[in-house]
Amino acid sequence: MSLLVVGLSHRSAPVSVLERASLTAEAQGKLLQDTLASEPAVEAAVLATCNRIELYADVDKFHAGVAELSTLLAQHSGVGLEELTPYLYVHYEDRAVHHLLSVACGLDSMVVGEGQILGQIKDALARGQELHTAGRLLNDLFQQALRVGKRAHSETGIDRAGQSLVTFGLEQLAAGSGMPVGEWAAGKRALVIGAGSMSSLAAATLVRTGVAEVVVANRTQARAERLAEILGESGGVARAVPMADVARELTRVDVVVSCTGATGLVLTAENVASALGVTVDHATATAAATAAASAVGRGAAGGPEGCPVPADAAGSGSGAGVAGAGAGVAAVPAARQGADAGSMEQHGAWADNGTAAAQVRKREQGGVRTGAPVRLALLDLAMPRDIDAGVHRLDGVRLVDIESLADASADAPMAADVDQVRTIVSDEVAAFGAAQRAAQITPTVVALRSMAADVVSNEVARLEGRLPGLDDKQRAEITQTVRRVVDKLLHAPTVRVKQLASEPGGAGYADALRELFDLDPQTVAAVSRADLNDTPDGGNRGRA
Repeated sequence: MSLLVVGLSHRSAPVSVLERASLTAEAQGKLLQDTLASEPAVEAAVLATCNRIELYADVDKFHAGVAELSTLLAQHSGVGLEELTPYLYVHYEDRAVHHLLSVACGLDSMVVGEGQILGQIKDALARGQELHTAGRLLNDLFQQALRVGKRAHSETGIDRAGQSLVTFGLEQLAAGSGMPVGEWAAGKRALVIGAGSMSSLAAATLVRTGVAEVVVANRTQARAERLAEILGESGGVARAVPMADVARELTRVDVVVSCTGATGLVLTAENVASALGVTVDHATATAAATAAASAVGRGAAGGPEGCPVPADAAGSGSGAGVAGAGAGVAAVPAARQGADAGSMEQHGAWADNGTAAAQVRKREQGGVRTGAPVRLALLDLAMPRDIDAGVHRLDGVRLVDIESLADASADAPMAADVDQVRTIVSDEVAAFGAAQRAAQITPTVVALRSMAADVVSNEVARLEGRLPGLDDKQRAEITQTVRRVVDKLLHAPTVRVKQLASEPGGAGYADALRELFDLDPQTVAAVSRADLNDTPDGGNRGRA
């Protein structure tokens, strides 16, 4: 097994870099195909959410694999390799397995314990199978990750260690009032922009918290109406409006939650200021103007990690929305991580940030100007962001977005359940490694038994030549007896060699078997190829 993962996430890179590096579904497919076409990789899968972009591959050379995968990530993300490199992390073999299982359990999520990433892992596996880039190793790995993630959520209280991103975001909005979410939300009117999975979750959560009304706006009116209908059936008061009415609704609501697939801003500081009847100060205008260029060329992306948003959510491929053309996103200074050269020296400064603490960012947008009551609370769950970061400078506005949620969750206390999940992950990593090592000796064992079967057949045929008078019953009895003797002789050593091969350093036992029994290398290789192509989905496989 030579599993390699190269990627970046909210733990290693600022939101501004993640926004620019986001991959469309089409770009993910091209990245997989190009990875498989590269020399070091024989299998590939990409896990691309709004909080992470990770490329998994089965490679035959570590250094060449790191260089090739990082270059491909830079090419397809549109972020230059020199700029992207300091934010990349690299995991290899058991550490790569540990990383994915930790991700599946929610240990690496922005809000610890969030289970929505499991859906994204499932999608990544399905994409690899559909494009025939996921072979035996990655099929086994991603299916194991899904099982371990489900086990963590069913056997522990990891769900209590971290709420859903929506709940956590609403709690952050309510934090300034000193009231619990239910009391803070009671009687408020809320506007939800978008009708994808995360927006639907936000709308349902708002209804449960007791808001008086939920207004749903979406580019596709039918989807907005369907969501409003569902909310009404669940006991809430909801109605749908076209995107053109968002500006008017801003003057009527107290809370806005936005999570769309738009490539540009949905709400600018000017939109919000106009709705509240306040003035956008010079600093806000400057920030928006300076960052306008950063929005150009951004690929469409969904909601937060694990919650993709359909392409027909508010906004379009051209970035159309309330913001209009030319709207930008306030740039966030990128404090680059320190580099750990180690074995990566030939490819520049690599940041191995798999276990690094989240970057601390000094930002203002989580608060409100001193002395100003909150007139409009904004929760931006999109990536790239839907709401201009400059709105935090407006009187009476409170903005919570993905980056401020990351800052808040980084300091959250870790529950005992998290330690229990870490134990599960460690045990499952060991089990996966043992299974993979044992599987590596299987072709040799199969080749040995095939050779033994040929010996039995040849000897029985020779016996028939010497004793032509044998009847069918006698011939069958002799054949069965010889096979039974051979099976008994091979049983103990083959079972034992599989056990030994599952232990660290056990790969040498396959070589010993081939040497001791003078097995044909081509026969072993043929069994290996057949095993590689025998994938669980019945045909999807990586390059043999």
